[in-house]
Amino acid sequence: MESETIALLKTRRSVKPADMTGPGPSTAEVETLLTIASRVPDHGKLAPWRFIVFEGEARARAAAVIAHGYMTKYPDATPEQANEAGQRFLLAPLVIAVVSRAAPHVKIPEWEQVMSAGASVMNLLTAAHALGYAACWLSEWFAYDRTVLDALGLTPHEKIAGFVHIGRAKEPPEDRPRPALAEIVRSF
Repeated sequence: MESETIALLKTRRSVKPADMTGPGPSTAEVETLLTIASRVPDHGKLAPWRFIVFEGEARARAAAVIAHGYMTKYPDATPEQANEAGQRFLLAPLVIAVVSRAAPHVKIPEWEQVMSAGASVMNLLTAAHALGYAACWLSEWFAYDRTVLDALGLTPHEKIAGFVHIGRAKEPPEDRPRPALAEIVRSF
């Protein structure tokens, strides 16, 4: 017999932010999402990740930061193009940035710290799905743009593991083709 957890995991799908609507998660649900996102493998108990929550007016402030970063990166761009770049941050009612704080450590390889941040993103996506929300893990160009990252409050050694957009799906999401296990699995 298949457990509820396995059934849930089999139905997780990404939903584009443009295909989301509100309302977003409540304050208590956001706390639940972040609690679950922080329950990941973490060799050395370093917590090599942190979260930035963008909801309400904070999304508009972040959109303005992204638009400014766009104009800095592309000085020949029009204000409309810059505004459009920032507007993507306004599509979902909630965006949570998972920030990787991976750094050299005497015992814990940076790669393990980076993977811990990735696991945090995946837990966040799964928790959103379990609460009945649609979610999508995106990075976009601004996840790699130092002007934008500085303005969002990241320190020089921090990186964005992902921006997780969370809302309600306007339509039930369709599944996409998945690789056949015979093509991606081998026994040693």
